[in-house]
Amino acid sequence: MHRLFFLLPNPERCKAVIEELKAWGVPQRHLHVIASISQPLEDLPEAGVWQKSEMVHGLEWGTGLGGVAGLLGGLLAVAFPPAGLVIGGGALLAGAAAGAGFGAAVSALMKSHEPNHDLERYREELARGEILLLVDVHKESLEKASELILKHHPEARIKVAAPLT
Repeated sequence: MHRLFFLLPNPERCKAVIEELKAWGVPQRHLHVIASISQPLEDLPEAGVWQKSEMVHGLEWGTGLGGVAGLLGGLLAVAFPPAGLVIGGGALLAGAAAGAGFGAAVSALMKSHEPNHDLERYREELARGEILLLVDVHKESLEKASELILKHHPEARIKVAAPLT
């Protein structure tokens, strides 16, 4: 999946774009709206913490680093078993799984309070009252989705983000 970013001038235009995308087959769960706190969104699909924060990146990094740390802890337990216990290869798996889970939870909680860096470039436009629409589409649909929007809404400014993980 790739994320398209559309800047639109007002809620009415945003609703029209959303309706066109839904008619084209984009599900509601792939549409996210971000606006300034003073802009009423009414019944637009507001973006959640997954889109507004760095929580996803925290999960990825936490899982990887925690898994490696747990695996190293498991290796130490196997190499230097405590007080005559015999520890097998299961300690490696258990350590890696526990480390990955703990690392993912802690890192995701920390990153959930950090704003999404992809949204930083839209700060001024959002402050002026524009609305940012995030649309998640498959790679094959990127060009078609962009054409569809620009055909009916030439004022929309589009940016394509890196693939979503």
